[in-house]
Amino acid sequence: MDKLVGNSWDEIMQDEYQKEYFRKIVLFINKEYKNKTIFPPKNYILRSLALTDYNNVKVVILGQDPYHGVGEANGLSFSVNKNIKLPPSLKNIYKELLNDLGIDNGNNGDLTPWANQGVLLLNSILTVEKDKPASHKNLGWEIFTDAIIKKLNQKKEPIVFILWGNFAKSKISLITNPNHYIISSSHPSPFSCNYGFFGSRPFSKTNEFLKKINQKEINWQI
Repeated sequence: MDKLVGNSWDEIMQDEYQKEYFRKIVLFINKEYKNKTIFPPKNYILRSLALTDYNNVKVVILGQDPYHGVGEANGLSFSVNKNIKLPPSLKNIYKELLNDLGIDNGNNGDLTPWANQGVLLLNSILTVEKDKPASHKNLGWEIFTDAIIKKLNQKKEPIVFILWGNFAKSKISLITNPNHYIISSSHPSPFSCNYGFFGSRPFSKTNEFLKKINQKEINWQI
């Protein structure tokens, strides 16, 4: 169980891989994929880590759990596969991006280009049963992804943490290193986007911070 991701995350998370709770997740998940429809595809469960190596993380955008509709989840928070209708939250993220930086990503919701530039698109829960949101809550994934946040918190190099909504904001207690920069607001969901998400300018704020620390800015255009 030592080569799950295929980059430096494997070494960083080696201790977690060996823990009892993680072994239980693996056993449970293997069974679930055989007997039920689970998202994302099994080889995409740790895709966010595979695309954004620990050493390359500049920004973290934290989601809750994967989309539970057919063909949507691709292992990255808020992202959907190409040619899939944009979910409401992603539509609002794109609205804010357009207002903030004038970038129009149209109907392509695949955020892989962000991940390739050092944006870790991490869901707190990494799997879900079809049409059953939060069905894998309290399975142990939260322990694993909290450990990821703690490992990132230990980095000397500053990271931008973008936390949308109360669930994501609950992770602020894990981000204690003063080198890091936290941007938080309400969630982009239609239920809360008008309570501080719209107008929060997370994309320009991120790039301003990266520029200040002499890091390459993120190109948010898909």
